[in-house]
Amino acid sequence: MERKTNIKAVTAAVFVATFMTAIEGTIITTAMPTIVGSLKGIEIMNWVFSIYLLTNAMLTPVYGKLADMIGRKPVFLFGTAIFMIGSALCGMSYSMVHLIIARAIQGIGAGAMMPVAFTIIADLYSAEKRGKILGLTSTAWGVASVVGPLAGGIVVDLFSWHWIFFINVPIGFGLIWLIGRYLIEEKRPKTNKKMDMLGSLMSMMMLMFFLIGIQYLGDEGLSLRVGMFFLISLIGLVVFIQVEKRAEDPLISLELFRNRTFVVVNLVAALVSGFLMGVEVYIPMWMQGVLGMSAAIGGLILAPQSIMWVYGSSVASNWLTIFSLRKNLLIALLVTLIGGTLLFLMPFATPFYIFFVISAVIGTGMGATIVITTVSAQNSVPHKQLGVATSFNTLAKTLGQTMMIAVFGIIFNAATAKELTKLTIAVPEDAMNQLVNPHTAKLLPTESLQALRHVLYQGLHSIYGVAILLVIVAIVSALTLTQKTGTIRTNK
Repeated sequence: MERKTNIKAVTAAVFVATFMTAIEGTIITTAMPTIVGSLKGIEIMNWVFSIYLLTNAMLTPVYGKLADMIGRKPVFLFGTAIFMIGSALCGMSYSMVHLIIARAIQGIGAGAMMPVAFTIIADLYSAEKRGKILGLTSTAWGVASVVGPLAGGIVVDLFSWHWIFFINVPIGFGLIWLIGRYLIEEKRPKTNKKMDMLGSLMSMMMLMFFLIGIQYLGDEGLSLRVGMFFLISLIGLVVFIQVEKRAEDPLISLELFRNRTFVVVNLVAALVSGFLMGVEVYIPMWMQGVLGMSAAIGGLILAPQSIMWVYGSSVASNWLTIFSLRKNLLIALLVTLIGGTLLFLMPFATPFYIFFVISAVIGTGMGATIVITTVSAQNSVPHKQLGVATSFNTLAKTLGQTMMIAVFGIIFNAATAKELTKLTIAVPEDAMNQLVNPHTAKLLPTESLQALRHVLYQGLHSIYGVAILLVIVAIVSALTLTQKTGTIRTNK
């Protein structure tokens, strides 16, 4: 009797895999002070976060191509195994440099797990059902952003920081067992086509220098070093395009970029992912720094976003077969814009509970937008390019997030520096850092505290002004789609 895929078991594994890779970006935040105390190396600790994103993004297109060539299952299992090895090495780290290297290995594994997981969903479900499942799976990101910091603190308090990494190993074994046993793939026809190695190398080089440039841009602003990284990345892009034109079986077919639907939905995904960083990173800062709330409240503010993300994605998945892609995107983006605009218009003394409502509105719009763009990216290409299309969509979102974290940081620093020069009272040199920590904020002089809160408010206000511009650009991009462009069609 021929075995068939156990769809429920594989879907559960995909959700766990998505959550596990997503939470690695957030669980470490609350554990980082303890890790620095143990390993030292505070001057390079930012690389613990950025190296994970860098290696993850670098290899995403390569894994997508491999998933199309040799199958989803072997690529996913390989990525999970590498992720587990990286996690074990992180837990055994004896120095900050060792931890950074181990995080790079973790990212290499995660680069396979995330996009291939979404490709597996595309294989298992019809286009009509895919939206709901992808929406549910993508909520893992929202849940991770809320649960991660809290879980990190609990694990560090009850056990040690090593266990925020070690816990991934048994979970990884469970994933390998579930996917290995219950995902049954059809045998792929043999082909003489070989992996586009030169294209893969150029892609990795281009993305590596671009993302390192983004990292230094956030740290030091525009500089000669940043310019050199971006120049090398640009040269890599030019060479990559020429290589792909000549490749027998290119890593990413350039024909995809002549597909307006594919280009627009990925651009929209990148823009709203950048917008989301302004929400998830800086709303907790508003709660703690401006309103003086606890870190727990700062994290809980994002809970309605995660809950309504599920609702938004569920509603959008029903629209996919009813309305055109253009109409679907515009409705979802307008809801997101309303949430972003409300955030931008909030006065200094806004009660904290109002932010629960704003968080819910943004979650609804974002949940709908991400599902629509993911499903549309997958359905705009032939089935043989499904892995590449899904991985590129994942890459677009990662690049949008990474770029805007750096840009928002520059805007925030410039705005707060400008406001600090306007103060007529003396403030401590490290005042802004003290302000965003509720414990150290209490140590600031009373007259300085209120003035600094206004400075922080202006900095956050500047960020949200730019954030809603991203959504407006996304809306303009969506308007370039024709009314007849459908969201759902069958991959062939």
